[in-house]
Amino acid sequence: MELDIFFMLTVFLIGFIGSMISGMVGIGGSIIKYPMLLYIPSFLGFTAFTAHEVSGISAVQVLFATIGGVWAYRNTGYLHRSLIFYMGISVLIGSIIGSFGSGLFTESIINMVYGILAITAAMMMFIPRKEIDVTSNEIKFNRIVASVSALIVGIGAGIVGAAGAFLLVPIMLTILKIPTRVTIASSLAITFISSIGSTIGKLSTGQVPLLPAAIMIIASLFAAPIGAKLGQKMNTKILQLILAILVSVTALKIWTDILF
Repeated sequence: MELDIFFMLTVFLIGFIGSMISGMVGIGGSIIKYPMLLYIPSFLGFTAFTAHEVSGISAVQVLFATIGGVWAYRNTGYLHRSLIFYMGISVLIGSIIGSFGSGLFTESIINMVYGILAITAAMMMFIPRKEIDVTSNEIKFNRIVASVSALIVGIGAGIVGAAGAFLLVPIMLTILKIPTRVTIASSLAITFISSIGSTIGKLSTGQVPLLPAAIMIIASLFAAPIGAKLGQKMNTKILQLILAILVSVTALKIWTDILF
């Protein structure tokens, strides 16, 4: 029983830390929680989660983490409705395709897909860009590029249960030229839409261990709004740097394990 309590506490802390950071930088949090769930429980001597279980837990948890983040941004003026609509619908379709197809892949393939997404996002985060300070109503973007890129990201993210925000954020910043705070707020809403498809796919294919998922959900509902409030007060350059570091470290860890 004592081990069960420590196990539940470990899962809760992973969910809390990941969700707080996700609310802060506008991602669902799987970029952080995926490797933490994959490695920390086994390192502490608990039964290790499989890659399928980790992707299932991540998918369900992201759904609730993004709800908390969007709620915190609801009255800020940073939620871009048109951007959310075009990218949200496309990433939802992609995530449904990817999540239903994920049961056909081995764990090594799931980890490799995750690694490819992570290294792509890391490279994009270090592309120099000039910050534009405008309101969400003044922002123009290429709808075709936004929709196609979101569809591709959704398919890959659906496979790993990650919702794809860690890749959508660099796309919105560097390709679509969306200001940082609008990107963070809108990506949380887009990720929420994406996570609906991922969650349905993972649950229907039996890839979600219910108790760990429930613990992560509780942690998310507490932590994501806290992170979003902190993110609204932080300098945008610091927020971009935090995300770039998180994505880069995760990509390095995943590829180290895949290759060696």
